[in-house]
Amino acid sequence: MIGIYGIGGIGKTTIITALHNKISNQFPSISFLTNVREESIKDSGILKLQQQLLDDTLAIRGQLTLKIIHEGVKGIKDRLSSKRVLVFLDDIDDSRQLEHLVGKHSWFGHGSRIIITSRKKYLLTAHGMDCMYEVDKLNKEEALQLFCSYAFKQLFPGKGYEDLSNKVVRYADGLPLALNVLGSLLFRKRVKAWKIELKKLEEVPNMEITNVLKISYDGLDDMHKRIFLDIACFLKGNDVEATTTVLDGFGFNAESGINALVDRCFISISKEVIKMHDLLSQMGKEIVYKECPNEPGERSRLWRYMEVYRVLTRNKRFK
Repeated sequence: MIGIYGIGGIGKTTIITALHNKISNQFPSISFLTNVREESIKDSGILKLQQQLLDDTLAIRGQLTLKIIHEGVKGIKDRLSSKRVLVFLDDIDDSRQLEHLVGKHSWFGHGSRIIITSRKKYLLTAHGMDCMYEVDKLNKEEALQLFCSYAFKQLFPGKGYEDLSNKVVRYADGLPLALNVLGSLLFRKRVKAWKIELKKLEEVPNMEITNVLKISYDGLDDMHKRIFLDIACFLKGNDVEATTTVLDGFGFNAESGINALVDRCFISISKEVIKMHDLLSQMGKEIVYKECPNEPGERSRLWRYMEVYRVLTRNKRFK
């Protein structure tokens, strides 16, 4: 079993789609289960995914009808344990999905490959992956080429758009989703429109990008949400020890919270420094801003100097 993890929009689905296209002809039985997170929350979602897995790998669509999840587990174990299969599970976000769809190595025949993507590293670790890969953001050259493929339908900026293209690439910070969305948005637009969009992005994040990133935030518990917002607004780029001291001072179990955010790909730690993707940080600030757009003093956090100054001089109280 192989686990692939990273933040939303980093390209996990693109990677396994390319992998499917490259190696699927090497396996007699194949199943590609997409959007497992979304499908699982629907009525009988897990059961339908079990049904699809068996239908795909056994080529018996319509001949076997599952009625309960336990029956599906037994069917997968009994019928696939001697088959060499290639199975993709895209966007896992709950341990029950793994347990009911690809419970153990012994469920599948020798030489099988089970490839799973998730935003939650800890789920893959707990399930006992044989190999795990974190998807890194694109480097500057890769990011520029991807952006230009959407904005100009070529791998380099159009004449007169070089500086603007580099500004967009810096803003996207190597996130393929952002490069796709912004490149498509700016396609065939004039320089003036590009400048307007870039100015807007400095203040308001693109909602199509934010909505994808926010899925993971919505799945956090209250304490982890508060720690995430504190890091996004104030503590990004600080060393772990100093950050832990600050968060502990507010009554958090900082070590547990930081580890939880690492396991969910919100932050990473490099040389004892907390790193957070720029667009995640911007999303966090936007969440706080929307607590009370018209009255900074009613928000839970303030980080802009002028807003802090105005609130304090007007004797406004924080929540």
